[in-house]
Amino acid sequence: MHLHFVDYAIIVIYFGFVLGIGFALRGRMKTSDDFFLSGRSIPGWITGLAFMSANLGALEVMGHAANSAKYGMYVNHFYWLAAIPAMCFVGVFMMPFYYGSKVRSVPEFLRKRYDEKTRTLNACCFAFMTLLVSGVDLYAMAILFQRLLNWPFWASVVASAVVVAIYIYLGGLTSSIYNEVLQFFLIVFGFLPLAILGLKAVGGFAGLKASLPNPGYAHTWANIWRADMNPMGVNWIATIFGLGFVLSFGYWCTDFLVVQRGLAAKDMPAAQRTPLIAAMPKMFFPLMVVLPGLVAIAYSPVRHLLWDPATGDYNYNQALPAMLGSLYPSGLLGLGLTALLASFMSGMAGNVTAFNTVWTFDIYQTHVNPGKEDRHYLTMGRMATVFAVIVGIGTAFIVLRFNNLMDYLQLLFAFFNAPLFGTFLLGMFWKRTSAHAGFWGLLCGILAAAAHYALYHYQYIYYPSAMAANFYQAIWGFVVCFVVTVVVTFFTEPRKEEELVGLVYSLTPRPKTSNLSWYARPGFLAIGILALCAVLNIIFW
Repeated sequence: MHLHFVDYAIIVIYFGFVLGIGFALRGRMKTSDDFFLSGRSIPGWITGLAFMSANLGALEVMGHAANSAKYGMYVNHFYWLAAIPAMCFVGVFMMPFYYGSKVRSVPEFLRKRYDEKTRTLNACCFAFMTLLVSGVDLYAMAILFQRLLNWPFWASVVASAVVVAIYIYLGGLTSSIYNEVLQFFLIVFGFLPLAILGLKAVGGFAGLKASLPNPGYAHTWANIWRADMNPMGVNWIATIFGLGFVLSFGYWCTDFLVVQRGLAAKDMPAAQRTPLIAAMPKMFFPLMVVLPGLVAIAYSPVRHLLWDPATGDYNYNQALPAMLGSLYPSGLLGLGLTALLASFMSGMAGNVTAFNTVWTFDIYQTHVNPGKEDRHYLTMGRMATVFAVIVGIGTAFIVLRFNNLMDYLQLLFAFFNAPLFGTFLLGMFWKRTSAHAGFWGLLCGILAAAAHYALYHYQYIYYPSAMAANFYQAIWGFVVCFVVTVVVTFFTEPRKEEELVGLVYSLTPRPKTSNLSWYARPGFLAIGILALCAVLNIIFW
């Protein structure tokens, strides 16, 4: 990449804004509730954009660009099948439980629905997973700094980590949320021109389709019915059940990284609208993420930049940086790189704020040092922020083993989120589910996912791609958790119904929406969003 003064100036101005927000908000962080949940005072449209932007880290931007370069238009399923339906479900059905129960985290909800051991198991697993995912965003930022400044990998990782640590340490979740809103608009304005220039370079949609290395790259639904029909090597069962149900609902419904944004909303309607507002722009992000990845593998001047002679394969993680360097002129390049940095920082910040909340409330306050004054836990939250960033620096080096960020991330979600979804599904919609069943089902589901990975890793079972293995691992973890939970429930005592009010669907009063305008009612919004999503699936069949 050949940057000029104007490109560096745009990047420096952005970092100034990011750190300035943290310094401006530091005086408002007086209690732990302010630091971890923004005092539950943020308007719904802001939490909605933050809900989406927290998911716009390396997972979304660099990961799906790499994913589409490797697997083609099939990656649209990660949006229209594996995101939009689950986000609507969260807004209409799940958020009333989370927000109405006044919990501070997802593990705390599990304590109320099940018991302390279930909460602790989930808290430890989530904290571990979050630290691993934080490394993904630092890895992605380090790649960018390497291309910009020719810094060594370790120096790039440390520089990226320091900026994120400063603004979260000062402003907590509020700083993260307002930065995420800024980062959302930067990402849109930074990547939309890339899609336009990329299509122009390959001769429009017709030229793109003709230049793709595999005819299967050009379809979303038409080639999923058998594993040998698409580059990912997955059939309709793995796609619809593994990705569209288990991994999708497991992530959006249970991952505290995104749920935390809804908990910061000012009231119940705003909390319910948070994931629905996020779903609207989410539907159109394949234009800015999937399309550039397709162009990168179809356009020969960019494709040759992805080849890694050391491995004898393409390094798909370089797809988006290579596109920016090849197609953007000076000035626009600075904006695109700033948008890329913004996406990495929003993802990293989301993971760090989720980690410091779960660590402080669900592990430290509960098991290590209970009964202290609020100021003590505020200080611990800030210390946890620094710790998370330092550990994230170490986990960034794990990602070096993968040539596709999304393969790594979906592997982590298959380990932890997929079994957890079974625990939530039974706990929220079957009041008979017992406390002991929740714990043993979750533990067995995680162990089953680990066993499946070991069998695949040591080649006792075969899948055409790492992503296909992830889908089936998620199915296996979910099914084992579900079955074990049901079986153990019938051999253990259920909790009393009066203890489950507000925690189980059949025992919880429905939120009243009759006083809201029709366009502000979560149910109407969800139906409209799902209808529009169905249209997009048909158009790009």
